[in-house]
Amino acid sequence: MQNLFALVHSRGPGWNHAVSMEEQPDWDAHAKFMDQLVDEGFIVLGGPLEGSVDVLLILRATSIEEIERRLSNDPWRRSALLVAKQCWPWRLRLGILA
Repeated sequence: MQNLFALVHSRGPGWNHAVSMEEQPDWDAHAKFMDQLVDEGFIVLGGPLEGSVDVLLILRATSIEEIERRLSNDPWRRSALLVAKQCWPWRLRLGILA
């Protein structure tokens, strides 16, 4: 059974703070990878947390292990542009996700 999870990624040691997100190495491959996970329904919502070095993802998965397994193929995780900071099971109490 799939549950919702909240995952926070943080910019890792590979991140170049002198350039924009879209100018980071492997931007196109990362964007394609993430878009595919959205298309599959694995990523429900996601985006950078303004004013921080963090990114929030809301995911549908069976476990944290599944999340780690699926995200391990992200080019930005492999090159240490993003690192997982924390992941929690999340119970939606307000609003509706389709």
